[in-house]
Amino acid sequence: MKALILCAGKGTRLRPLTLTNAKPLIPIANKPTIMYSIEKIKESGISDIGIVVSPENIEAFQRVLGDGSSLDIKITYIIQEKPQGLAHAVKVAKDFLNNEDFLMFLGDNLVHFDLKSFIKKFEQSEYESYILLTPVENPWDFGIALIEDSKVVKVVEKPKVPPSNLAIVGVYIFTPLIFEAIDHLSPSWRGEYEITDAIQWLIDNSKNVGAHIIEGWWKDTGKPEDLIEANRKILSELKEMQIEGEIREDSLIQGNVVIGKNTKIINSIIRGPAIVGDNTTISNSYIGPYTSIGDGVYISSSEIEHSIILNDANILNIPVRIESSVIGENANIISIERKPHSIKLILGDYSHIQIPK
Repeated sequence: MKALILCAGKGTRLRPLTLTNAKPLIPIANKPTIMYSIEKIKESGISDIGIVVSPENIEAFQRVLGDGSSLDIKITYIIQEKPQGLAHAVKVAKDFLNNEDFLMFLGDNLVHFDLKSFIKKFEQSEYESYILLTPVENPWDFGIALIEDSKVVKVVEKPKVPPSNLAIVGVYIFTPLIFEAIDHLSPSWRGEYEITDAIQWLIDNSKNVGAHIIEGWWKDTGKPEDLIEANRKILSELKEMQIEGEIREDSLIQGNVVIGKNTKIINSIIRGPAIVGDNTTISNSYIGPYTSIGDGVYISSSEIEHSIILNDANILNIPVRIESSVIGENANIISIERKPHSIKLILGDYSHIQIPK
């Protein structure tokens, strides 16, 4: 079985971060989001992976993932010229999939479950599609499935009146019959070819669609608050302290903390769970729980908690604690003394900033 990861979306809800980077490449706990899916797929025994990307992002994916050989997998990049929906992304991958059953992941989803067992249940069944579901409190924001007698009898994309609270998580297995279903689709009200419509076509044509319901955690990392929550969940799984950098005697490290190579912690407190990348300097500062700090970051005389700081950011002399924030690569946040008191900002499109009174 091959695997397909869909990564061609625009990531508009994560702007401005996605104006310079593809959403699945944004780090969570100092690792690109897509790597968590790739690791799950590899653990399940699948090593041949196709990644559907947009033309403008293919170089970024190739730079980060290469051909997959460093990960002991094979990666094939498949171009989706325009984002026309998940079903269209599957259609452009038809040659790669070579008329075989395949596993499909959405590139911005994080799922904590036994993928190997999921695949095994499909292989032991006579399903044309097997989908992963989880109960949610806001079903109108997701693709939703209705189950009767252990089979999926209806799926609908973001319904105003949800038929159930079971959201389609973004992990699927399909037989090649899905391509016939896609060929019968028309664009939805969103102007996209919906994978939920393709699944519904299978149901309407008396094909078996099964589902596995998970109770473990799952996160669609489509919004900044989702990134922060996913970062919290992953960091909470750290089991031990790992120190490779230099910790000065005037500093304190508490809990499960990872400190990267050539990093210096000077007169600071790092309270885990937290992770600090390579070649970073933190001085006269407090780094609180559930914080990820990337490579090449410089932090001085500041407090940060429950946040994600990406590579090469500079945070200096901030008089209030930074919390529940995502700071992009090469960002500079600096507080300076001057009269009259004022702030100086250079913010890109879709930026968001809160200033305390």
